[in-house]
Amino acid sequence: MKYISTRNNSKEFNFSEVFIKGLADDGGLYVPKSLKKYSTEELLELKNLNYNELSTELINIFSADFISKEELSSLIKKSYSTFREKEVVKISSIGELKLLELFHGPTLAFKDIAMQFIGNLYEYYLSKNDKKINIVVATSGDTGAAAIDAIKGKSNLNIFVLHPNNRISPVQRKLMTTVEEKNVYNIAIDGNFDDCQNIVKQMFSDLEFSKSINMSGVNSINWARIIAQSVYYFYTYFKLDTDKPISFSVPTGNFGDVFAGYLAKKMGLPIDKLIVATNENDILHRAISKGDYVSRKVKETLSPSMDIQLASNFERLIYYINNSDSEKTADIMKKIKQNTYQIDKPSLEIIQKDFLSESCNEKETLNIIKQTYEENNMILDPHTAVGVGVAKKLSFNDCVVLSTAHPCKFPDATNNAINKHEKLPEELQYVLGKGENFQVLKNNTEEVKNFVKSKV
Repeated sequence: MKYISTRNNSKEFNFSEVFIKGLADDGGLYVPKSLKKYSTEELLELKNLNYNELSTELINIFSADFISKEELSSLIKKSYSTFREKEVVKISSIGELKLLELFHGPTLAFKDIAMQFIGNLYEYYLSKNDKKINIVVATSGDTGAAAIDAIKGKSNLNIFVLHPNNRISPVQRKLMTTVEEKNVYNIAIDGNFDDCQNIVKQMFSDLEFSKSINMSGVNSINWARIIAQSVYYFYTYFKLDTDKPISFSVPTGNFGDVFAGYLAKKMGLPIDKLIVATNENDILHRAISKGDYVSRKVKETLSPSMDIQLASNFERLIYYINNSDSEKTADIMKKIKQNTYQIDKPSLEIIQKDFLSESCNEKETLNIIKQTYEENNMILDPHTAVGVGVAKKLSFNDCVVLSTAHPCKFPDATNNAINKHEKLPEELQYVLGKGENFQVLKNNTEEVKNFVKSKV
């Protein structure tokens, strides 16, 4: 399979280039030049596979020029061997709604599913190449911990994680900052997640700098993460054993997880609607419901992983709804950078064929946590609560809600809602009393660059 950039589709790339670079040199995101679409008969052949087998079959389509199917199978088995659920994910119920529990990995968030795979993929790549790679990643809370756990202690790999200072939960922070391996560097930026993400993008765009440190990225823009996340959409559909399309409500920040669902749909999976569930930082809800993609000031909420105003993966959707026109996509991205982009009516109609959206405010989120606990004796993290709340507001009572994080990571939210919180699993409780190590830096790209250069 060949890949192109959303901003210039004249040049082709192979999987290893796409995986290692993460972001194209022109600032665009990588997408496949063409996609396989499964027939009904071909989907039936996948139906009875376990999670590891299904992952192997699906990911192999995208990576066959980089890793053999046999080696991929072994790598996937290793990636998911530490998960608390044998089948990696678990489907549960709250009333008519289904919950897809994605938080059974080592750092208790859905990010582990893609990140454990990616960490081993880097190790595989470096076993074939005499190089040293420096990973730089921005996090709104969960990505950083998942990336660090996947990369820590691996040879010829350093990881630098930027998080917004004092804007993530203490548990989220400690899962990152208590890691002692010498190839892990935590940076707290005086700003919000969008600031962190902008710094990382500027570092990638500085080709002289990024090439000098052999820089790579594992944010949700990395195509390898998207394909790993698309697997659980297929798995869920097969496990529900239905003969009709199903809908998914997805707590959404950077648009990566819900775009993985869109990819699954484009590959032929019978998905009805992908519901974009946002908190009060509702730019994606405004965009999908009425075409308004103008960013506003980021609000701090109880669901910090969604406190985002510029969703990087939205660029991939823009590319597809504009008939894979990279020139038009590049022009639209300029408008987004200038904060002047409004989605035209024909494009909006195309988006709304696949997507719905809604938002929940803080009060609604807390009420969902309280209601779910009282009616089902189940504690939801605030992000999942947004997904549930949005499904209910839209009357999608039989859809699947992606449960993206373990509630123990957000004790403030659950304490506010029901005056109790889930404890960290016993094997992770040590982080609570452990010393932290991180560097506080200004919201300044050059300062971050200098710090990174001093450590590589």
